[in-house]
Amino acid sequence: MNTVAYTAFVAFLSSVLTLVSINALSSPDPAAPDDPEAITREALARHDSAESCWKAIHGSVYDVTGFIADHPTSAAVMLAWCGRDASKAWDNKRPGRPHSSFAEGMLERFRIGRLVD
Repeated sequence: MNTVAYTAFVAFLSSVLTLVSINALSSPDPAAPDDPEAITREALARHDSAESCWKAIHGSVYDVTGFIADHPTSAAVMLAWCGRDASKAWDNKRPGRPHSSFAEGMLERFRIGRLVD
């Protein structure tokens, strides 16, 4: 009987230690940011030049620095929206006409995070 009780106790203790280990390994690192995708308006505003051009469009933030030279319009058109929320420009490429679904698909490869207040 003592052997059965001892075996059950060891099995129980092993289960508890396994659960504690799993919890410790899956807990977020206290030094890590709460949301690595979160980008504040202040951080966005620091990227307002041709050397580092970030734009927010409908809550997502995109680093379009490498695309400025490839954009079909002049660089000035894109640079005017660096470091800002460019949703208005995105939705109104020409009066009443948004960017194409092709452009929307291209935009996703530049996504770096989510705009937070």
